Amino acid sequence: MNCAWDAYINLVPHRFRTQVDKLGKDTLQELRLRLGRPPELVLTEASVWLKETVSRDDMDFTINVASRYSPWTATSAAYGYITAQGGHRVGICGEFNANEGRLLSVRTVTSVSLRVAREFPGICKDLKDLFGSTLILGAPGYGKTTLLRDVIRQISDHRSGAIAVVDERQEIFPMTGGEFCFWPGARTDVLTGCLKAYGVEIVLRTMTPRMIAVDEITAQEDCMALLRAGSCGVTLLATVHAIDKNDLKRKPIYRPLMDHCLFENLVILRADKSWTLERMKI
Repeated sequence: MNCAWDAYINLVPHRFRTQVDKLGKDTLQELRLRLGRPPELVLTEASVWLKETVSRDDMDFTINVASRYSPWTATSAAYGYITAQGGHRVGICGEFNANEGRLLSVRTVTSVSLRVAREFPGICKDLKDLFGSTLILGAPGYGKTTLLRDVIRQISDHRSGAIAVVDERQEIFPMTGGEFCFWPGARTDVLTGCLKAYGVEIVLRTMTPRMIAVDEITAQEDCMALLRAGSCGVTLLATVHAIDKNDLKRKPIYRPLMDHCLFENLVILRADKSWTLERMKI
């Protein structure tokens, strides 16, 4: 297990750092800061509450560090979160400015969720010889990105052909100081800083990949871009928010993927981070 822990602990307000470092370095999944209430450490086996209460200064500190002191212009803030250095995700709740239901900017932050980005090399070594396009399913917090990261690495290190990763907000393979925090694999090329749909088109034209990998298909544009890539003979690897195959089929956004039988394999994650492999019936 590896983690950019120093980058994570820098996000934590100073007065909580010693306790968070002691209690959570190896097992912390997320730290929740709620204005006027005690911080909550969500560990692998339990939750622990600290005695102090979170202040406005604590909130401002975390948001400023996460966004490198430009919180209201951070590209991902309008999605309700910021990707901090080390790939750690800072979820934001509070008062937003919106237009026709679409978030535009953050006005006041009242809750923050600091999710730890960890890697577990070798957790899916059994998938390195899997052929065909693969879709990873799981509910939020089940570890889809963690599993995706290792699948990419296993295939990249053990099979020929380039893998192009469209990492929209540096969550799969984050960088610090111009270097990857997690090993991406010997044959992996990473594109970051642009929308997934646009990024898929770019790597398809410029990198001649054998496989394209993306995290969290959340928009119709993502599905259309993957369909175009699949029609060009590229193998695909992606994650979606779905509990199982039936849940996947019920969601309209994924219907084009199902109708075109784009994915041959389903990797279904459980809450305990274990997974099962199923073949998609055509």
